[in-house]
Order: sequence, then structure tokens, then C-alpha cells
Amino acid sequence: MTIHNNSASVSFEALTAFIARAFVSVGIPADDSQKIARLMACADLQGSDGHGVIRLPQYVKRILAGGINKRPNIQAHSTASAVAVVDGDNGMGHLVVSQAVELAIEKARTQGVAWVGTRRSNHAGPASLYATMPVQHDMIGLYFAVGNANHLPPWGGMDMLLSTNPIAAGIPAGQENPIVLDMATTVAAYGKVKAKAKAGQMMPEGWMIDRQGKPLLDPKRSEEGFLLPIGGYKGYGLALIVGILAGTLQGAAMGKDVIDFNKDHVTPTNTGQAILVLNLAAFGGVNVFKNAIDTLISDIKGSQRLPNVERIWLPGEQSHARRLDYAKHGIPIAAGVLNELAALSRELGIPALID
Repeated sequence: MTIHNNSASVSFEALTAFIARAFVSVGIPADDSQKIARLMACADLQGSDGHGVIRLPQYVKRILAGGINKRPNIQAHSTASAVAVVDGDNGMGHLVVSQAVELAIEKARTQGVAWVGTRRSNHAGPASLYATMPVQHDMIGLYFAVGNANHLPPWGGMDMLLSTNPIAAGIPAGQENPIVLDMATTVAAYGKVKAKAKAGQMMPEGWMIDRQGKPLLDPKRSEEGFLLPIGGYKGYGLALIVGILAGTLQGAAMGKDVIDFNKDHVTPTNTGQAILVLNLAAFGGVNVFKNAIDTLISDIKGSQRLPNVERIWLPGEQSHARRLDYAKHGIPIAAGVLNELAALSRELGIPALID
């Protein structure tokens, strides 16, 4: 552990153990707690700090309020050979989505392609965690989700009927690292807004506007405005389509039916997610594809740069670099988050993350 002025760095193992202890203390079975904890710590390890341990107090509050089923009966209903819907029984989203991805990989082995959606799920962390699981099996993963609170109005409107509705893709490569795209359909995910507030930082212009259409920079005033979509009206359209695919198609919440889990800790969210898996073997030679991706990556990295541009990044490269750095030097946790985790450990009667 390394202490800084406004943060501390902790090991992946210590962070995982702390998160698991917290979940066990509120009644989540030990194996489930460990699985959730590892996924949450993986989020922090790759720098997705808006979706990692920062969410732990919120999850615990929701569990204690009865808003999450501690021992869900998660069931998969196959509607066709390459299609299934996983009913999460209001369990932790990390458990529900993991099972959905595992099933999609299994189906794609024999069918070549598989679509598995979820309903009655919950917030599950960063999309890239699930889009990259098929990559380990020489498969492409495409992930869609409905956000757990509406912070986006339709283009030109003021009623917040859409969420950040993220999309992610994991593309296998050969000698190069996989291409991993993880993006909200808003300029910034709301988790980043929360992370800025916890760190005592202002938001950059372009993330949010107020109800007069003026830039909103203080994350602690986020309730006074809404997020902006990427690419203007195009981002609004993309958020709509992703929400339909991840939510409406599986019978999960979408639009006005989305529950704001930042404010309501009791009502089931009926969150929807979906994973589309493509087995490279069904499209020809696996190595042929992966070598072609290597060549494409090399061409992009080696392409001519604008003045003052040091390098061209591929999607997922910076997260990969953070994983290597944080695994060696520790995962940085902001002071505001550490204070909340210390209070949570006292509340739950468990050893603190940092003594």
C-alpha cells in the first residue's frame, strides 16, 4: 500500500478481499461474493474507477434495503438454438451478466453465433469486462446495456427518458493486444461524474448542460442538468437503439420504466443487458483473422500523425497499460472514496481496506 496526499494505492488482492468481506457480511454467499469482488476490482485495475469499489457503499445500501436478492435463482431460458434470455431474479448484476456471457460462449461454440440477453438484472460494472470474456476463447464479444438511471433526454427535449446505455466490443488479435472498445452513448458515463465529485474535481465542458442549455461543470450540481450524447443527435439515436436491444427485447426496463438506483434503493431495477458472441472459427481460419487484426493495428499505429501527436492509440490500449501499472504499483483509490469505505467497514464491522 502506498499513501499519497489525496489518495492511496492498494493491491488488487487486498481490494478484492475487502469487497468480498463486505458482501459476505451482508448475506451474499461466499463464492458469489468472491466472484463479484473480483469483477469490481478488475474494473478499478483497468482504470474504470466509476464502476469499481466506488459503487460498493451503494450496492450494500441497496442489499440492506432489500432492493437486491441476496440468493437469486438465476435461470436461463433458451428460445432458440443460438438465443437465450437469462432471468436474474433481481440478483447482483455481476452474477447475472457473467452467467449470460458464459452461456453465450457455450452456444457460440456449436452455433457460431449466440445472443443472450438478461432481464431482472442489476448494475454490473463496466461493459468491457463482459465484452472481453469471449476474446479468451477466440471469439468476438459485443455487449449492450441499459443504464441504471436516466440522465439523457431525447435530442432537443428535457425529459430524461434515456440513460448512458453503453456499448462495448472485444476483438481478438494475434501478437497484439485485443482491441477493446467500451463507450457510453453519452460524452461521459454518469459514473465518471460521481468519480469527479468524490475526488473534488470539476467536470470538463461538454459533459453536461443545465436546463437552460449552459455548460454544467460542478459534478455536485449534476441534478440540475443532464448528460450530453456523443455526436449530438447521432448519440441520442444510438442510445435509443442500444436501450431497445439490451432492454426492450428481453422484457427489461427501458425509457420511463428505468429505476434510478442512485435514489431508489428498494424497487427492483429490472436492468437489461445483452451479449452477442461471434465464434471466429465459424468464419474461417482463426489465425487468419487474428493476423489480419495484427496487421491493421500495426498500420494504424504506424500511420502518419498530426503535429504534436506523440502516438496513435487503439481502443483498449490505455486500459491495458493501466492494468500493468496498477498490478505492479497498486490501484489508486481517491481520498473521498477511502473515507466512504472506512465508514462502511465500521458500519459492517469488517476490517478496513487501509488500517
